[in-house]
Amino acid sequence: MPVISLPDWIGEFARPDHLWYLKRLSANDTLANQSHQAGPYFPKDLLFQALPALHDPGVSNPRVKLDAFVDSHPEVRQVTAIWYNNRFQGGTRDETRLTGWGGGASALLDPDSTGALAAFVFENGALATGASTLHVWVCEGYQDEALEDLVGPVDPGKSVVWRPGQATGLFARKLPTASCQFSLGEMPSDWLVRFPGAKEIVRKAVELRPLQSQSPDDRLMRRRTCEFEIFRSVEQALEGPKVSAGFASLDDFLVLAQTVLQRRKSRSGRSLELHAREIFLEEGLVEDRDFAHGATSEGDKKPDFLFPSSAAYRDSAFPTSRLRMLAAKTTARDRWRQVLNEADRLSTKHLLTLQEGVSENQFAEMAAANLQLVVPANLIEAYPAAVRPNLMTLDQFIAEVRTIL
Repeated sequence: MPVISLPDWIGEFARPDHLWYLKRLSANDTLANQSHQAGPYFPKDLLFQALPALHDPGVSNPRVKLDAFVDSHPEVRQVTAIWYNNRFQGGTRDETRLTGWGGGASALLDPDSTGALAAFVFENGALATGASTLHVWVCEGYQDEALEDLVGPVDPGKSVVWRPGQATGLFARKLPTASCQFSLGEMPSDWLVRFPGAKEIVRKAVELRPLQSQSPDDRLMRRRTCEFEIFRSVEQALEGPKVSAGFASLDDFLVLAQTVLQRRKSRSGRSLELHAREIFLEEGLVEDRDFAHGATSEGDKKPDFLFPSSAAYRDSAFPTSRLRMLAAKTTARDRWRQVLNEADRLSTKHLLTLQEGVSENQFAEMAAANLQLVVPANLIEAYPAAVRPNLMTLDQFIAEVRTIL
C-alpha cells in the first residue's frame, strides 16, 4: 500500500518548478510482450528539458543517473536516463529511455501494469538546472480518474506534458503542423462562435479521410487521429485567445480550465463509438435494422451497439446465437469488467479497444469471463505473442456480424 494517497501526492507535486509526463503504459513499456526494452519510452525533448546534461551528441549513448521513487507502491530505485544516439555515429537509433527499474519486480514494468496510467514527475525539471529526483505514480483501479480530472484524458498512444501553475499549459503555444488541422480561415464559420459537438467533428474527420479503399481498421485509426487534430485546432481557435489575454482572477482561470478538461473527457469518451458507427454504416449495415446504437438492453443498461437490432434483442423468440453486442472503450485495463454487465442475454461480450496490449494474466481473466477483445489490426503486434491469435480485428467482427443478419 502507498504511504500517501493519490490526492495528497498530486497536491505535493503540483508545483510550478516540477515537470509532469503522463502516459498509458503500453506492452512495449512494461514486460508484457517480452520486448526487453528495459524501460518505458520517453520523448527526447522531454528528457532533454528535464535532464539537460543528457543532451550531449558528442558522447556515445550519454546517460544521467536519477533517484526515482515509485510512490504508488512504494519503491525506491536509482534509474538511468539514456540517450541511445548511435545515429550520430553512423547507426540508426535515436531515442531516450529510463532504465534500471528492477525488471519484473517493479510495479512500472509489471506486465499487469500494461494499460495503466502512469504519472512521472521530474522534481525541479522545469528549472534550468534540471531534475533532482523523479516521482512516479502507477494507477490502479480507477485512480486514473483523479489524474484525468487534472490534465484531461490520456488516450493510448498519446501523452501529456504538464507544468503546474501555467495557464498556457492548457494549450500548446503553437500546435504542431497536422494534416487535419484547421486554420481560422478554413474553419466552418459557425464553429468560431460555438464549439461543435462530437458527432460534427467525427463527420468532418470522415469527410477529410474517406479512405473507402482501406480496411475498417485502418479507417478507424487514421480518422481518429484526424478527429483529434480537428478538435485541438477548434479548441485553440476558441479558447486560446482567452488564455493569451490572461485572467482577472484565479476563479476565472479555474472555470475555463474545468470547461476545457470536461470537454476533452467528453470527446475522448464518445469518439471511439462514433467512429465505429460511421464505419458500420459505410460497410452497408443499416441502423435500426442491422445494428442499434445506444439502445437499451435491460433496465438502464445501454450497450454501445446491439446486433442486429434492439427489437431482435428484446424478442425472446429471436435466437440468441444470432445476437451480438459491442462495447467501445478506449482503454480496457480496468473498464472491461463494466462490459460484463451489459446485454444479459449474451454470454460472450465483444469489446472494441485501442489499448496497446494487455498482459497474459489480464487476457486470461478476460477470456474466462467470455470477453472477446476487438483490436484494430495495426495494434495487434502490441499484444503478447500468445494472445494475438485470440484477438479479433474490427474487419473480422463486421464479417462475423454479417453472418447473423
